[in-house]
Amino acid sequence: MNAAPGDIVITRLIDAPAELVFAAWTNVSHLQKWFAPEGCSIKFMHADIREGGTFHSCVTVPGYGDCWCLGEYLEIVPDKKIVYTMINADQHGNKVADAGKDSEWPLETTVTILIKPFNGKTKLILHQNAPEAVAKRTGAYPSWLQMLDNLEKSLSQDSI
Repeated sequence: MNAAPGDIVITRLIDAPAELVFAAWTNVSHLQKWFAPEGCSIKFMHADIREGGTFHSCVTVPGYGDCWCLGEYLEIVPDKKIVYTMINADQHGNKVADAGKDSEWPLETTVTILIKPFNGKTKLILHQNAPEAVAKRTGAYPSWLQMLDNLEKSLSQDSI
């Protein structure tokens, strides 16, 4: 993973085996339980989680509305790595250049998730090629933190 200076990079130690963490990122029914910030919900219009597969999702944010997204899975290495793109979209799956995002936010980003066993737990490293300063200012960075909190909670409550 080659993060440029200023990119979003979040490292989290998760009390679950790497296989379960990977499954939580690649199982749609599990993603629906945690892949949205606190108080929000997510639905997938479709999700084909494999290299070359795509997804179309919507995060509903109370008091704000719907945030639609398209993406493509570029690389999936079981229990180790997931790489996918994200771009703003509308409910019909059309790419949208202006979806109310900050003008400094890239139109398309790539997210890399690295999953590494670490002393009976899992070290997760999230990289998104977007400016961390903008992500902190706009709420994208705290959203990632909340989503990872939700992931940890779901892994402690569920088996995949």
